[in-house]
Amino acid sequence: MKILVIHGPNLNLLGSREPHIYGIMTLDEINDMIIKKAKEIGVQVRIVHHNSEGGIIDEIQNARHWANGIVINAGAYTHYSIAIRDALCSVDLPAVEVHVSNTFSREKFRHKSVISPVVNGVIVGLGPYGYLYALDYLVNTAKVNTAKR
Repeated sequence: MKILVIHGPNLNLLGSREPHIYGIMTLDEINDMIIKKAKEIGVQVRIVHHNSEGGIIDEIQNARHWANGIVINAGAYTHYSIAIRDALCSVDLPAVEVHVSNTFSREKFRHKSVISPVVNGVIVGLGPYGYLYALDYLVNTAKVNTAKR
């Protein structure tokens, strides 16, 4: 199984960006956790970071050729990028939306996601562990879907 993990805008600043909201773990440390978890559960991951909307869209579209699922933290694009939403719809891959912070305990504009309606699930507020739970979900869902065939 192959999973694309996408980090959106400003996530490269984790560890120093508003640590009272996002924690002190850096993006590299989170990626190390993801890689370790992927090895434990026997999946391959490709981890990317893009500050630009177009870069995220290109990654999603390319994933249709090789990936079995997507974990996406679209950052602020979550709240208004119809283009990222449409890209997720166009690839027909299971996807999980992840947010390090609890978006519902923050500013009102962060309470709405245009991505949530088109993904399999949403994990918010569990810090970097949300990425790990998303990997588990995608692997277990694949096993269930394979068993049904």
